[in-house]
Amino acid sequence: MSRKNFGAKPLSLPQPVWILATYDENGVPNAMNAAWGGISEENELAVCLSPGHKTCKNFAKTGAFTVSMADAAHAAACDYVGIATGNKTEDKFARAGFTATPSPLVNAPIINELPVCIECRVIEFNTDSCILRGEIVNVSVDEAALTDGTLDMAKAAPLCFDPFNRAYHVIGEKVGEAWKLGTALLK
Repeated sequence: MSRKNFGAKPLSLPQPVWILATYDENGVPNAMNAAWGGISEENELAVCLSPGHKTCKNFAKTGAFTVSMADAAHAAACDYVGIATGNKTEDKFARAGFTATPSPLVNAPIINELPVCIECRVIEFNTDSCILRGEIVNVSVDEAALTDGTLDMAKAAPLCFDPFNRAYHVIGEKVGEAWKLGTALLK
């Protein structure tokens, strides 16, 4: 077997495409695209963010943020909030075509157009490591993305980021049941 080395780079699949949303000092929603994050504890997530982002300034003031899963239907808007900076574009959220509902649990907006949202309180933001840790307070899912009361991946159509090719892909095809598929190998 032959392999190609890519070196020490942040290349891992799949990477979630998260859209972090916060309120600024005037209560105006802002959003940014962040692909380097994941669940770090049962009720905690972590994401790598450069401290200069408007989002970082916002959650430093509000102590909260939301993380919505980017979806196929809003791929262009989700990419846009990663390209444009809230430090220079005041109406970035609206320009993306997003609307917001205030979270009833944290001081941050829920992006109405994106079906899955994790509502978080800031645990800490380490500006040296650029790691934001958030306490998961609630996960809400738009009813349109549910089947029989549970998330339907085909309806949610979440995006993942392919850092090898700088591309977005839809996650969806089911290949088996977790904690069940491999049980035949236990025998």
